[in-house]
Amino acid sequence: MKVTKENADNQQVVLTIEVPAEDWEKAINQAVKRIANQVNIPGFRRGKAPRRLIEQHVGKEAVLDEAYEQYGPKVFNEALKEENIELAVYPQFERVTCEAGKDLVFKATVTPKPEVKLGEYKGLKIEKKVEEVTDEQVEKHIEQLRDRKATMVDAPADAKVADKDLITLDFKGFVDGEAFEGGEGKDYPLQIGSGSFIPGFEDQLIGAEIGKEVEVKVRFPEEYHEKKLADKDAVFKCTVNKIKHKELPALDDDFVKSVSALKTVDELKKDVREKMEKAAETKATNERSAAAIEQASQNITVTIPPAMVDDRVEQMIREMAMRLEQQGMQFEQYLKYSGSDINKLREEYRETAEKNVRTDLMLEAVAKAEGLKVEAADIDAEIAMMAQMYGAQPAQVKKIVQQQGRLGDLAVTVMRRKTAKLIVDSLAD
Repeated sequence: MKVTKENADNQQVVLTIEVPAEDWEKAINQAVKRIANQVNIPGFRRGKAPRRLIEQHVGKEAVLDEAYEQYGPKVFNEALKEENIELAVYPQFERVTCEAGKDLVFKATVTPKPEVKLGEYKGLKIEKKVEEVTDEQVEKHIEQLRDRKATMVDAPADAKVADKDLITLDFKGFVDGEAFEGGEGKDYPLQIGSGSFIPGFEDQLIGAEIGKEVEVKVRFPEEYHEKKLADKDAVFKCTVNKIKHKELPALDDDFVKSVSALKTVDELKKDVREKMEKAAETKATNERSAAAIEQASQNITVTIPPAMVDDRVEQMIREMAMRLEQQGMQFEQYLKYSGSDINKLREEYRETAEKNVRTDLMLEAVAKAEGLKVEAADIDAEIAMMAQMYGAQPAQVKKIVQQQGRLGDLAVTVMRRKTAKLIVDSLAD
């Protein structure tokens, strides 16, 4: 095998790989045997038909494709070892000569992982900022508890609409003085402040009285789903028929018993404060850890190949599409409703993708510098944690991970976590 290396743009390298015709012929014969074991040739047992008949049956190109797909990756990996190249992203291949009786020649455009020069990553000085829990925050949390237990009661006949009220109203919408289809409702229930209607609609109903017509003037959003109304001014003639005010329960010991295992208001306030202080402490710890990883990432010297960022952007988009699909929405629908397109999304993700790639390169370099290893016990612990999360048995989760070929990805995740812990544990007090 002969390998020729040529530098290309954007930190890429083009490898031209040449395999002698003799070796290539052996690969073709092996492909013939594999195909012969998969097809039925009249007059021959499986695996016994000669090459000539196999080539007639499936076509010479199919035989060459099978040989290349099986043999190409093997010699490509040998070429990478020979040139001491570690791939950053999946390469692009181009067949130059792929014929029987001739040398196999193909090209691979590869992006080698960049050289990383570590900066300071141990003993970093990162301040831990714990937010103080104020009396106002405690009171606000308790008010939220009361709000969850609130009931809606009919307001008196002379009441006016207030924020958070539940109302029923009649409305009719007009654009350019003409009523439009779908713009009318009778006894329509609406929670003021819910954002259910066009922006500005609900705010203009505040102060309205029962039985008195109110004109609400709004402008439909540019991305409104009904194109005929998009970016149009509209007037809605509205009449409130009924108002229900939210009535909060009294803040007393009975209320405390209804929302907790505590007995008194003072106990509830103390408990809420302690939980909020614990949450503030956890948040500060997590933020300090994240800041440490960010600082260590900024301290490295590296030139990131554009292909690595592009690859991470595409990965983020695929993950987003999967999440949307799990929620019952197609990716194309999301782009349509959000008024975006795939190119805009790529640009939005690019900064985050570059930051993530930089962090990964830093963690990988630190792991090598520190000689960190992923042991079998580390993988088992990770699988046990996944099993607990999904309510499954560790053996079941491990089997699935192995079947999906994800053990390598899992090991990478564990290594990154171990490396991040090393950096965080070494933080200066």
